[in-house]
Amino acid sequence: MSFMHTLKVEERELLRTIVKKVHLVHHPKEFCNDYEADKVISVIGPEVVANMIKFGKDHKVDQL
Repeated sequence: MSFMHTLKVEERELLRTIVKKVHLVHHPKEFCNDYEADKVISVIGPEVVANMIKFGKDHKVDQL
């Protein structure tokens, strides 16, 4: 069961931005979309996601 439904919209957008900039940067452009980012987020687990949200907010990743 996925924990994606427990995330707020802002958190999900922040995580998608981080995943696209870090994890999907070496993939072809057509695979760098929200669907692929959501798949990566759901695989890494809630503990890592919590750390990524904190990092993203602390470093203002969404404003880059």
